[in-house]
Amino acid sequence: MATDATAQDGRGAGGGAPAGDLILQMRSISKEFPGVKALSDVTLEVRRGEVHAICGENGAGKSTLMKVLSGVYPHGTYTGDILLGGEEVRFKGIRDSEEAGIVIIHQELALVPRLSLAENMFLGNEQASGGVVDWNKTRSQAAKLLRRVGLHDNPDVTPLDIGVGKQQLVEIAKALSKKVDLLILDEPTAALNDEDSAHLLGLIAEFRDQGITSIIISHKLNEIAAIADRVTVIRDGQTIETLDFHGAETITEDRIIKGMVGRPLDNRFPDHEPQIGAEALRVEDWTVYHPIDTERMVVDHAHLTVHQGEIVGLAGLMGAGRTELAMSVFGRSYGANISGRIYKNGQEISIRTVRDAIKHGIAYTTEDRKALGLNLIQTIRENISASALGKVSNWWGVVRGGAEDVVAEKYRKEFRIKAPTVESVVGKLSGGNQQKVVLSKWVNADPDVLILDEPTRGIDVGAKYEIYGIINALAAAGKAVIVISSELPELIGVCDRIYAVSQGRITGEVARADATQEELMRYMTMEKTPAGAGQAQEGTN
Repeated sequence: MATDATAQDGRGAGGGAPAGDLILQMRSISKEFPGVKALSDVTLEVRRGEVHAICGENGAGKSTLMKVLSGVYPHGTYTGDILLGGEEVRFKGIRDSEEAGIVIIHQELALVPRLSLAENMFLGNEQASGGVVDWNKTRSQAAKLLRRVGLHDNPDVTPLDIGVGKQQLVEIAKALSKKVDLLILDEPTAALNDEDSAHLLGLIAEFRDQGITSIIISHKLNEIAAIADRVTVIRDGQTIETLDFHGAETITEDRIIKGMVGRPLDNRFPDHEPQIGAEALRVEDWTVYHPIDTERMVVDHAHLTVHQGEIVGLAGLMGAGRTELAMSVFGRSYGANISGRIYKNGQEISIRTVRDAIKHGIAYTTEDRKALGLNLIQTIRENISASALGKVSNWWGVVRGGAEDVVAEKYRKEFRIKAPTVESVVGKLSGGNQQKVVLSKWVNADPDVLILDEPTRGIDVGAKYEIYGIINALAAAGKAVIVISSELPELIGVCDRIYAVSQGRITGEVARADATQEELMRYMTMEKTPAGAGQAQEGTN
């Protein structure tokens, strides 16, 4: 099914190699797991010196294909051929692929938290002589590589001392410490803010000018359009087409989406007609201090409301205090010296623990589904039932036989979780399907108020659309929903009302009809609440 929509050479100055100069050919690659055929006759061709993007829905097979290429899945565990520079290669492991000049940076960062940056960068590739590590050489080489990716941090600091954006750049510096001809980046900007993302994309463009070929897997179609020379679309484990951004055909985001989901996605957000009822939750004068630096205020006298059947957004820049606000309301699971009042259905309630929050019908889905939202070594069944074991247990606390299966199967079908059975291990699911399991887990608890923190982070447009539909259905059932998102178009497309947060304060409130990215950004960058605006006023419908 592989096609090239243009077959034109290069992209002009700094724009990749001629079409015939192929650094990589993957021919008829198929890969199976028990009960699942992840790849079926996939073909991929990458030109030397280009940035080649790979797009597809969660579970389409993108990461599996790259793991085949990099030797994570060794030769013999798949069928098909891999040619590097025209010569067939058969990698038995990652070390073989790295020796051939292929380096992969996985979506989940692999830095050791308590080792220094220098130690991390040369882990397994130590600068040693006679079995003794040369630490002066290690530090100097590390500093040189860090500068190459735009970092000027001391190589003796640890990943714990720097942010996620810098950690991603350290991973790239680590890759450059090896002989790299083909650099593979799996969702490199998924956890980055706009500034860090722009810096990283600029770095990839610089590598292209230096002759390094890059393959980038990303769900951010605007970034792909900005950086890639060509894009290959994979759907359901098969190659659909390869498109050239500099050919005769104009390649738009909608054109890529059509290939990814198999149909045009005319509206990125499903229709939503709110039926807003009585006030469900009110938070007043909510103040939270940092759990370690207890003199630093992270939530500053916040006030917000959400009604039954309403979807309310929280917009803010990285570090604005959105997650801190949500977690502190959810059973004080973040923060110190917390003060303020919480009202549920007009009555003040006391929430001291997560158990209290759940008892009062408040649920929270974390932005970090892998570390905090799921048990990755357990099954779909075990994860979904975990938030409400009382619903599947008898009166003395023993889980009733088959009860978990019934509940989990219900959500597997309703939320269209792509897995053969509810006994599938969650850690083996794609990001979008893991997110659906997180939602299933908390919807199963039957909350009145559901706080969703970055519910679509790192998932494709098709899965996003499905999650938006789930959010709409929750609101239609009378649930009060709070959505935290770093994507302003998402908040505008999904929410009935949006609060803006800046430096821990709620600086403004915008109705859906009046919401624009410019208006929200104005509030999000305010240093303090302007006179007359105050904290956002109580629930405008």
